[in-house]
Amino acid sequence: MYSRNEAAQLKQEFWIAFGKYMSLHPGSEGLRINWINYHTGYKHVYFRMHADQKKALISIQLTHPDPLWRELYYDRFSDFKTIIHEGLDEEWVWEKEYTDEHRKLISRIYKEISNVNLYNKDTWPEIISFLKPRIIALDEIWNIIKDAFEELR
Repeated sequence: MYSRNEAAQLKQEFWIAFGKYMSLHPGSEGLRINWINYHTGYKHVYFRMHADQKKALISIQLTHPDPLWRELYYDRFSDFKTIIHEGLDEEWVWEKEYTDEHRKLISRIYKEISNVNLYNKDTWPEIISFLKPRIIALDEIWNIIKDAFEELR
């Protein structure tokens, strides 16, 4: 078991390593992207990556505090479900209502793998191999569909 500081250090090391690795890959528009803090340009629409001692997860999170607006965003993403799944080459889990770690109600679309451990460097290649193609695909998909969200801004 790691102390809180050791765990924080390993977590920071992983995300720095992932960021450096991903910095070699430009976005779908050829621009440099901060992949770890991917910027959709839309408030309340986030692409999130997470890893801990049990799993790694990548998600589209819709965090609008107004449930009606959050549902509008979710429904708009649902309109593109086929494009999203084809672009990712797999199906993701769709949750219209999910309570996050801060006890906030959000919507999310996600994929996760288990049996990886952020605090075990031996599983870092597996985590990176899971996250990398999916965040790149999300960037490509977002550049195709983002204009359809303009009226929701």
